[in-house]
Amino acid sequence: MSTETFSELGYALVPGVVSHAACDGLIRHLSQLGVANAGSRTLLALPWCMQLANTLKIQPAIAAMLPSGAVAVQCTLFEKTAHKNWAVATHQDLSIPVRERVPESLCTGWARKEGVLHTQPPPAVLAKLVAVRVHLDECPPEAGALRVVPGSHRGGRLTQSEIERLRAQHGEAECAASRGAALILRPLLLHASSRVAGHGVRRVLHFLFGPQSLPYGLNWHTAV
Repeated sequence: MSTETFSELGYALVPGVVSHAACDGLIRHLSQLGVANAGSRTLLALPWCMQLANTLKIQPAIAAMLPSGAVAVQCTLFEKTAHKNWAVATHQDLSIPVRERVPESLCTGWARKEGVLHTQPPPAVLAKLVAVRVHLDECPPEAGALRVVPGSHRGGRLTQSEIERLRAQHGEAECAASRGAALILRPLLLHASSRVAGHGVRRVLHFLFGPQSLPYGLNWHTAV
């Protein structure tokens, strides 16, 4: 997919970003963490995760869609199983991890998540970010594959009525992914997912990339 198409649709699926052997190795790393819940937002502090972030940045198909001089600022594990299962309603990703609070009224929704401060910056900041979701398992529709509303990232931060209108107008595209594929998307793109059916497993490493510096006196909590 071209960068022009990515800019228009807000998402792209890139197969074969991580080999099956590398997926096995990443799963072994995750098994050693003993994550009790459905995931964790703090993986970027780990050496193997930093290495993967740097590998993703130099993949030509991914690098073309990242901001110039991009840094990885977060990696979140999402692990759905028959026992850790949930559905996610259509939404946008609005929060970013930062080092400290700033006296700026345009930054709202301050909260700590797993000990890390997050805020919701203006849409102009969010529009510069790119998420890269690395699939460690096969992810057919029944495994909770992401559903997106193409082009919805261009509307800025959306109200609930705008979300419903855009979803009805444009419909949803299902992003079934093969093992080792990366789904690249704009955080402002409307997206949702269903519960895992049966005894399937869906493990995704969700990397967030952004520019090296932020406006409003904000600083990234971590930048790799």
